[in-house]
Amino acid sequence: MKIFLLAPNENWILDRISKEFKQNLPELVTENVAECDVIWMLSSWMWKNLPAVLLRQKKVVCTVHHVVPQKFSKESLLDFIARDEYVDEYHVPCVKTKEFISKITEKPVNVIGYWYNKELWHPVDKGKARTSIGIPENAYVVGSFQRDTEGSDLRSPKLEKGPDLFVDTVKELGKENVMVLLGGWRRQYVINRLEDEGIDYKFFELAPLDELRDMYAACDLYVVSSRYEGGPQAILEASAMKIPVISRNVGMATAVLNDNCIVDVPNNLYLPLKSDVERCYNNVQQFEIKYLVNKYAEMFMNVKRG
Repeated sequence: MKIFLLAPNENWILDRISKEFKQNLPELVTENVAECDVIWMLSSWMWKNLPAVLLRQKKVVCTVHHVVPQKFSKESLLDFIARDEYVDEYHVPCVKTKEFISKITEKPVNVIGYWYNKELWHPVDKGKARTSIGIPENAYVVGSFQRDTEGSDLRSPKLEKGPDLFVDTVKELGKENVMVLLGGWRRQYVINRLEDEGIDYKFFELAPLDELRDMYAACDLYVVSSRYEGGPQAILEASAMKIPVISRNVGMATAVLNDNCIVDVPNNLYLPLKSDVERCYNNVQQFEIKYLVNKYAEMFMNVKRG
């Protein structure tokens, strides 16, 4: 069996997933779409980049990472229906996404979570990490490493990511020495809010993975304030690094986090105990890449056979 991965090549998380899959199962991957048995659409919007005749000849697995109901317009539905003609099976990282798309397709929907790479995401000394990236020792650091601003105008909040809820949560902490540590890109909305509120912050745009690891390690708390998610990866990565993390009930939160850590921020605020951190760390082990890639391979093999 040979798999062709259709990824967006935008230097973001899907390209990392594509790269890590190829590194772990190189014998199953081909860069020539004509030679493959299965096309894996890691980015569902890229389906029009391949000829229809080719999509009909191959088995097609389409990953739907998450759906924002408020943004799922009539045009979105029509595009889904058009693509659905070529898709043999779907893959989603969480049950919430399956529940949505199962209402608009009769194709099988496989739930397999995202993975994390233990070689990258593991506990790191907080003091050394803070020295490395210039974070004061006495600061109470709250992390957020995802996009929060719409790319259309670089001003409007990407509400599904909950940037408004994130800033409100930081305010709710009420700590004088709080510092927000931002990563990723399109952080304009949160930065503007933090400046308006007079909250100290530091921003590392698209940090390389080694630096990102130090950013996690520097955190006293990581907050996932999203309204809708597929994962996010931060839940896996922070848990694997033994960083206290709290999240709204989105994506993979219930599969990874201790129940205490799933909270309706900013209305309910909880600071994880050491026991919570240990439980999250133990839970996340099942999502280590060496275990998960085999589940993905099994899914593709079943699709090929079908």
